[in-house]
Amino acid sequence: MIIGSHVNFGPEQLLGSAKTAISYGANTFMFYTGAPQNTIRKEIDANLTKMAHEYMLANNIDINNVICHAPYIINLANKEKEDSWNFSISFLKREINRITQMGVKYMVIHPGNALKLDREVALHNIADALNLIVNAETDAMILLETMAGKGSECGVNIYELKKILSYINLPDKFGLCLDTCHLNDSGIDIAKFADYLEELDKEIGLDKVKCIHVNDSKNAIGAHKDRHANIGYGTIGFANLINVLYNPKLKDVPKILETPWIGEYPPYKLEIAMIKDKKFNPNLEQDLINYYKSNPNF
Repeated sequence: MIIGSHVNFGPEQLLGSAKTAISYGANTFMFYTGAPQNTIRKEIDANLTKMAHEYMLANNIDINNVICHAPYIINLANKEKEDSWNFSISFLKREINRITQMGVKYMVIHPGNALKLDREVALHNIADALNLIVNAETDAMILLETMAGKGSECGVNIYELKKILSYINLPDKFGLCLDTCHLNDSGIDIAKFADYLEELDKEIGLDKVKCIHVNDSKNAIGAHKDRHANIGYGTIGFANLINVLYNPKLKDVPKILETPWIGEYPPYKLEIAMIKDKKFNPNLEQDLINYYKSNPNF
């Protein structure tokens, strides 16, 4: 299984991200090139990138499975303030250039928020922006993430994702990122995930799925709230998430945990162990506390 979590992109940049992933028992990871809520960015250090590639090669992480996530502040759906829309376009271009410098292949984006716009207009705006961002020379692939439908989010169902992709000039440079919490909160029953995949395959094609965010949900199906829970500790449940993770049709797709920290501790090492063992840990919080207390330099 290709599995990891989101990790920090700190002073050692990609090298530090890879080291953190290995410490969690992962063989891939997802990162932001800076804080997801702002535009402050440091220049990419080519030497750290070279060291990261060497480290990943030595530790069984394929750079082709590494995922970057675009910052949340980008909104391609609403064009009422054209300066803001153009800024989102230029900033996403810069983010793509940054991951290209690091040899990272995939950039996950939230399609955007319609706000007060008609949704069909908003879907057109997203595609128009992406057509301005991506050209024949673009190396990275943009992955549209399935959204929970909070507020005026776009990309909440197969219809909207298919609609955006239908307006794209270079469809081969775009894919999808499925998020289990978002799917649940948008109204998809993860217990019937196979049915969802069948419909997705029919309407868009499973070959477009390049990443899966694996999260439990704190909300009931269709709540449109987007609140992640730890694996097996939400309304989706451990067995349903295991079925997603081990679905043979998604065998070669990187799976990324975005579950919340428990107190001051990241849960990913123990959650990945649960997933690999296919055995739910009902004592995750206490085991996590014990682990970090016994490994203070972790």
